[in-house]
Amino acid sequence: MTPRGASEHAGLLSYAMSPGSPSFTEFLALTAPHLLPTAGSGALSAEYMPPHGTTIVAAVFDGGVVMAGDRRATAGNLIAQRDIEKVYATDDFSIVGIAGTAGLAIDLVRLYQVELEHYEKIEGTQLTIDGKANRLATMLRGNLAQALQGLAVVPLFAGFDTDEPNAANAGKIYSFDVTGGRYPETYYEAIGSGSVFARGSLKKRWRAGMTRDEVVHVLVEALYDAADDDSATGGPDLGRRIFPTVRVASAAGVSRVGDEELTQIVGTIIAHRTATPGS
Repeated sequence: MTPRGASEHAGLLSYAMSPGSPSFTEFLALTAPHLLPTAGSGALSAEYMPPHGTTIVAAVFDGGVVMAGDRRATAGNLIAQRDIEKVYATDDFSIVGIAGTAGLAIDLVRLYQVELEHYEKIEGTQLTIDGKANRLATMLRGNLAQALQGLAVVPLFAGFDTDEPNAANAGKIYSFDVTGGRYPETYYEAIGSGSVFARGSLKKRWRAGMTRDEVVHVLVEALYDAADDDSATGGPDLGRRIFPTVRVASAAGVSRVGDEELTQIVGTIIAHRTATPGS
């Protein structure tokens, strides 16, 4: 008698032992498509509103790139979660931030992390920064059917380009649309419901030649401005000690900005706004 699942396992082993694409997503699509975050179909009911992530911002500095995201997830007019993580390290030198349907976006990021790790193990080298952006675009294209049903995921991708000879210009940012369109951005970018306010803040505050610390301050201030005008964007919550998630990609790799540093930055922003109300 053939053990239950033996034929499925045989198929997995057969594919794993065969030469072919280094893409883990393609591997799942061929062997276990039900495990993909894009699996399933069906329109949303009018009563169901899944939690949505909101505002993500990113900007380059001389030596890398910084990405920050607020911590609020909303379901319609309700706050679904106050401390959701929206900015993730995807490998040693890249970061992705998510806006859109939160649960699906988080699953997509997890699969993308495995995708990059799988490629590195198979090929013995990391993808270029453009290659990483292309892989993410391909995965988004696979989610188009669900996006048309209201389950849209829109990421922001950034990283340190290890192939760039001038480290000062190695910070790269890419935005996307729900069809998988990939767009290199210059200097800074914002996505999500508060992006129009955050982008206006970045346009006024970002300058070429800024240091890592200066850009972190500018991004936190952009999120503060977005939260001031967009109810779906959560501002710094000093009472609960909930601060934006901020990650930096540089030649040293990806690191997270600690709460102690963010406490000082938020305190400076609030003090300035208190001293100059209406600004």
